[in-house]
Amino acid sequence: MAGAGAGPYGSIIAEHFRRPRNQGPLPEATASAEVVNPLCGDRIRVAVLVDGSTISEARFVANACAICVAAASLLTEHVRGMAPNDAVGLGDESMLALVGAVPAGRTRCATLPAEALRRALTGV
Repeated sequence: MAGAGAGPYGSIIAEHFRRPRNQGPLPEATASAEVVNPLCGDRIRVAVLVDGSTISEARFVANACAICVAAASLLTEHVRGMAPNDAVGLGDESMLALVGAVPAGRTRCATLPAEALRRALTGV
């Protein structure tokens, strides 16, 4: 059950939507990509700074729903210090584990930031 004041989503989503971490542009990014979910209009850009063999900085800019913003906030925190190849391997299941329970019809909202990260790091 969602925590008090969390609204329709869990407390993790509510907290990261209200106070997103790492939100804003990353002008010195070594890689970035933007993805859009045409079904709902969520748009997110994830940018990373790869320093040697490590992601030293990760940020996002989004015009998106609460779940997508929270997922991007959690993802950018999670990948700092990670090797780019390991970050590329973060699949949908990993994102859902980070975010927590989301309604079945909203899983795409939670996985969109990971797709942007994968595209940024692979150039696809």
